[in-house]
Amino acid sequence: MLTILTPTYNRIDTLPRLYQSLLAQRNRNFEWLIVDDGSTDDTASWVAALEHEADFPIRLIRQDNGGKHVALNTGVVAAHGDWVFIVDSDDLLTNDATQVVADALGNIAGQQSVVGLCFRRGDLNGRLLGRECHDMPMPFASTPTRVGRMVQGDLAYIFHRDTMALLPFPVISGEKFVPELYIWNKISDQGQIWFYLDRIVYWCEYLDDGYTRNFAQHLKRHPRGFLLFYWAQIAREPHWLGKIKAMVRSTQCLIYCLCKTSHGGRE
Repeated sequence: MLTILTPTYNRIDTLPRLYQSLLAQRNRNFEWLIVDDGSTDDTASWVAALEHEADFPIRLIRQDNGGKHVALNTGVVAAHGDWVFIVDSDDLLTNDATQVVADALGNIAGQQSVVGLCFRRGDLNGRLLGRECHDMPMPFASTPTRVGRMVQGDLAYIFHRDTMALLPFPVISGEKFVPELYIWNKISDQGQIWFYLDRIVYWCEYLDDGYTRNFAQHLKRHPRGFLLFYWAQIAREPHWLGKIKAMVRSTQCLIYCLCKTSHGGRE
């Protein structure tokens, strides 16, 4: 079974949209696991009402607010599926997403070297995010850093649960964010990730209070989490320009760390 893992914080306005996309799936061999990261809205009661309505398993886990990465750690441990498909609470899936994933998993059955799958994302207007890659054979094995640089757009990942469990996100006192790519790259060190860059399975929206639109503020608030990522990226970046950018970001993170320390951990 596939676990669709959704970390959420005060997203009662967008969760119903994701739920409707799950109801539209042709392949229902999945569970929906929602990790509520300390929401103060009606998320818990809304999910409780769904548990008797949907024809697929829905589970809710509540935790104190610790950040999306902590919610992902919680969800991976609790997941019943062998594979975990991370779908954010403000996004949704194409109607054939779980079938496409199931077909891809069927193609790798018995291949223990494969630890992840990756597909494309599009926006709510149906447009592909990032560059098209028509001239490449599909699927192919690579790393998240290399493919991310290639497509210049966010991607949709499905990882083997046991591999994710071996590589939890670090929890940093006083911070609530660690870039996901830090762990995705570590997962790629454990085995192959197959990339299907010709197939959209995921529609996304970048909200005003989301991480993507507030990068600079998050970098300042969570410098140690970002420092872990950028320091590791120096070695992972395939080109010197990428390495230099990672060095500059690492220096910026160190400065923010020193500023937080001098202010007793306050921003």
